[in-house]
Amino acid sequence: MKRRTFLQSTLAATLASTLTGPAFAAQSKRPRILLRSSWQVVNIGDIAHTPGVLALIEKHLPDAEVILWASGDLTEEVAAMEHGRFPKLKIVKGSIRSDGTASNANLQDAITWSEFLLHGSGPSLVAARDVAAYIKHTGKPFGVYGITHGSFLSGDDKELLSKAKFVFFRDSVSLALAKEQGVNCPVMEFGPDGAFACDLRDDAAATAFLEANGLEEGKFLCCQSRLRYTPYWTIPSKKRDIDPKRHAHNEAMKERDHAPIREAIIRVVRETDLKVLLCPEDMTQMKVGKENLYDKLPADVKPRVVWRENFWLTDEALSVYVRSAGLFGSEMHSPIMAVGNGIPAIVCRFAEQTSKGFMWQDIGLGDWLFDLDDEVQSAKIPDAVVAMASDFGAAKAKTEAARQFVQKRQRETMQVLAHQFT
Repeated sequence: MKRRTFLQSTLAATLASTLTGPAFAAQSKRPRILLRSSWQVVNIGDIAHTPGVLALIEKHLPDAEVILWASGDLTEEVAAMEHGRFPKLKIVKGSIRSDGTASNANLQDAITWSEFLLHGSGPSLVAARDVAAYIKHTGKPFGVYGITHGSFLSGDDKELLSKAKFVFFRDSVSLALAKEQGVNCPVMEFGPDGAFACDLRDDAAATAFLEANGLEEGKFLCCQSRLRYTPYWTIPSKKRDIDPKRHAHNEAMKERDHAPIREAIIRVVRETDLKVLLCPEDMTQMKVGKENLYDKLPADVKPRVVWRENFWLTDEALSVYVRSAGLFGSEMHSPIMAVGNGIPAIVCRFAEQTSKGFMWQDIGLGDWLFDLDDEVQSAKIPDAVVAMASDFGAAKAKTEAARQFVQKRQRETMQVLAHQFT
């Protein structure tokens, strides 16, 4: 097989308004899905998983009712953004205690109401404890939609995954490993990351940003870069101490990893009429992009490179991506959202990441996947970026073929979910 301004509301008000009244408790013949997703909000890609899967269910199972079981750090701002797209979405938080009761009444009502638990896309079976508790104390079925397996984030999930009605792995490397380990459930297949279907928009914010920075639609590329390990210790809300070993490794590798991307920026500016926007996927990357890319650019290149200094949310970011001529860099979910919306994207990866990057091969974009640990591949990045920038028509056609394949698999995977209710 070839491989995100909405008016904010307080989260308390949101939750209170979504899980009250007889309509919530009433039984219904419509499929009742409890979606366990929404892992963290410091990364627009981690945010994108949830609206992506919600959009797929809305499209392919239009009669289904969905409640989002979100992680604790879901913010008011992100919840408001999601309600802008899904105004009827009900959100609960919390956990299941060892005695099988939920930590709050809203979650307990949602568990009782549900008839199927769907674990959303992520770097692993992120909510394995919640899934295990759910099936142990309710006896209800569950499925897994678009995860990576076997990464350093994965636990001993073989037995639990084998109890699923289906598991869709977002890259073929994960699928092969699960089979090798003996994971066995009725349906084990490649299934695209849910973020491919993310369709959030904040067109007003995007237009204002582009105009303020002299960026014209179709006349710029987006570029993202990252360190080998996300320096979460630099994000106040994470309240983490610095990891000396990871920090040292980041410092040791950052020039090697940024050199080919920086060269690509230089060549795009010098060889095409496009500008380049340096923009973040997570809250640490504004600083990373400035120090390792923008500050080191030649004087003749800098005037046509825009550095975004503030973080943004998924809706504004995606509204910018779809106005660009493409993306490139060492992130994954911005390219996923771009391709899912018909915009070309080149991905650079390295060993410290999960195997998710290999999905580019799975969807037919292997020529746009580069290993920064391989000197030969790394040296080819500037040529590939310039080629993409120079012939948007060809790049767009290549992207569309991949997008059609992704949409085909989305239809097929949603059919498997629908089958659980027949």
